[in-house]
Amino acid sequence: MLSEMSKSPWLAWALLSAAFAALTAIFAKLGIQGVDPDLATLIRTGVIISVLAGFVWVTGKWRNPAQLGAATLLFLTLSGLSTGASWVCYFRALKLGDASKVAPVDKLSVVLVAVFAFLFLAERPSLRGWIGILMVGGGVVVLAVRS
Repeated sequence: MLSEMSKSPWLAWALLSAAFAALTAIFAKLGIQGVDPDLATLIRTGVIISVLAGFVWVTGKWRNPAQLGAATLLFLTLSGLSTGASWVCYFRALKLGDASKVAPVDKLSVVLVAVFAFLFLAERPSLRGWIGILMVGGGVVVLAVRS
């Protein structure tokens, strides 16, 4: 796996993303005790905005958004709206269910990304890729269905 990570720098970032996403579920489940999930989502969003604004400023990556293209702004806005909707739904699900069940169902997004990327981005996973995607979907069903 380490040799694969050196060949594919995205893999290290993706693994870190997965680790932080796992911590997100645990910390969120602990944090929403006795709090409305929408308020919890707002607080979390405020933290994210503050941290990212500081990061962008300190690293000198700030650009005037008005100088970006219309398509870029449109798709970033749609992505932001999707993220917000996802977070609201995720926090409500966490409030009502076990983190060990909610998080895997949330990862059904892996299957949906593959399907949407196939339909809208002309990405073509290999047969092996589709088998893995179907296995993720099957795992979600196994974890989500009551035993």
